[in-house]
Amino acid sequence: MPERQERVWLITGCSAGFGRHLAQAALEAGDRVVATARRPETLADLAAAGGDRVLTAALDVTDPAAADAAVARALAAFGRIDVVVNNAGHGSVGAVEELDMADLRALMEVMFFGAVAVTKAVLPHLRERGGGTIVQMSSMGGQLSMPGFGAYCAAKFALEGLSEALAAEVAPFGVRVLIVEPGAFRTEFGGHRMHRSREIDAYRVSTAATRAAVDGMDGTQPGDPARAARAIVEVLDSGDPPLRLALGDDAVDAIRAHHRLLADDLERWEKLSRSMRLD
Repeated sequence: MPERQERVWLITGCSAGFGRHLAQAALEAGDRVVATARRPETLADLAAAGGDRVLTAALDVTDPAAADAAVARALAAFGRIDVVVNNAGHGSVGAVEELDMADLRALMEVMFFGAVAVTKAVLPHLRERGGGTIVQMSSMGGQLSMPGFGAYCAAKFALEGLSEALAAEVAPFGVRVLIVEPGAFRTEFGGHRMHRSREIDAYRVSTAATRAAVDGMDGTQPGDPARAARAIVEVLDSGDPPLRLALGDDAVDAIRAHHRLLADDLERWEKLSRSMRLD
């Protein structure tokens, strides 16, 4: 097996959660990391631990100019970027009717448009180099939705749709895309990073269980984010990585059940679906 080559990572949202664990896993693997956050002072301990293998940078992903600047700074410091991870984001809970449109747009700005902006900023470099990987941190909610998670899942659905097209577009240049779909992991997803919409009493019948689960999940999730981060590094080291990587028992089970539901509906209504030709 050929010796593993050192990589340079650019990771968004490194102040906590998957972003922080991915930065640590990359450093443990011997790689270099450009760790970004809206408030780079939150990354001081990461910079101290990584020494000259870590560069921290301010990056608000809703500002395309900031994305361009972060990429330029990474290239100036390390000469190249091998892996870009679009991780920045937060949760949201609320029924569709409960959503404030401004809040929905703000969510999409971070979790969809921000990821697109960072991707576009790094793509010219990856194309020119003829290699690299774009890691999109999605969720099992990027393939299925549930009551109360419409806004969050809409952002992840959008990211996955764009990323599937992107994977085919950049493959001729030797650039890969990896869509990561975690289930419930012990990050701060259910805590202060979770946006909660106003409540309409009528929707308690369909969303109360979701809201209760969100309020009680922080610190009880079964998934180990450090293990997830190491799994992502392992997949990037493999010679045949998937387009989508589910992480966690709950993600595998939920996605598989959803695929079966889709297949069953397609088969059950196939005769009608196929009867659309002009006579």
